[in-house]
Amino acid sequence: MELEEFAKRVRSSSAIVFFTGAGISTESGVPDFRSPGGVWTKYQPVLFQDFLASEAARVQHWQLKKATYELFKTVKPNIGHHAIREFEQRGQLLGLVTQNIDGLHKIAGTSDAKLVELHGTDRWVTCIECGKPFQPADLYEQWHEGLATPTCDACGGFLKSANVSFGQSMPADAMRRAQEWSQRAEIFIVIGSSLQVQPAASFPVIAKRGGALLAIVNRDPTPLDDLADFVHNGAIGEFFSQLRALSLAS
Repeated sequence: MELEEFAKRVRSSSAIVFFTGAGISTESGVPDFRSPGGVWTKYQPVLFQDFLASEAARVQHWQLKKATYELFKTVKPNIGHHAIREFEQRGQLLGLVTQNIDGLHKIAGTSDAKLVELHGTDRWVTCIECGKPFQPADLYEQWHEGLATPTCDACGGFLKSANVSFGQSMPADAMRRAQEWSQRAEIFIVIGSSLQVQPAASFPVIAKRGGALLAIVNRDPTPLDDLADFVHNGAIGEFFSQLRALSLAS
C-alpha cells in the first residue's frame, strides 16, 4: 500500500489506535536508552526485586532517575506527538498506547481518557506501599548520592519513579485498555517501536487479527513488517508531515 492510499484510509476512519515507542521521542532529543550514549550505558536499570531488597540498588535506581529527570526537564513534544493529539481533536483517535515513560504525549495534550502509558511514567514518583504520588522536582533536586533514598511521608514506604521496572508487574488496567483498543481498532499505527518487547509487541498482532489495517512506521525494520499492510522506514517527523498534508486534503 502506498502512502496516498494509506492516507485515504486514515482520512475516513474514526477508530484509529496509535502505538508509540522510543523512536517518536528521539526527534525531541530523548535518546533511545539502549543506544550508544543513552542513559543505560552509564546507569544500568534496576530489577524491581533488587530495588525492594537492597539500599544499594535503590541508590542505583535514584541515580538513573535523577539523570533522566535532568534530561526530561528540557525536552518538548515534536510534530509526531502533536499530530496524534490532532487525531483526538478531530474525533478519530480511539486510543494511544505508548511504551514511553517521558510523558511527552500528555504534554502535547492527549487526554488521559485516550492515553495508556503502558510502562508508566518518569514524570511522577510514587510510594510502592500506599501509592501516594509525589511531584519529582523537589525529590530529585534535594537527593544526591550519600543520602538515604527517599521514603513516603505518609507510610514510610520506599519511593520509586512511577515507571514499570524490570520484574515489576504490568499495570492490569493499562493492559486491559490497550487490548480492548487493539481489538476495536479499524487502523492500528505503530510509530517508532522495534516491536521486540513483550507483552507490548502483541498488540499489533491482536489488532491485525481483529481486522484492523496495520501500519508500521519505524527507522529500522521490525519483526512484524511482513504482517503489516503499510510500512514506512524513515524519519518519523517527515512521515507525519506527509501524512498530515495528505489526510487533511479534501
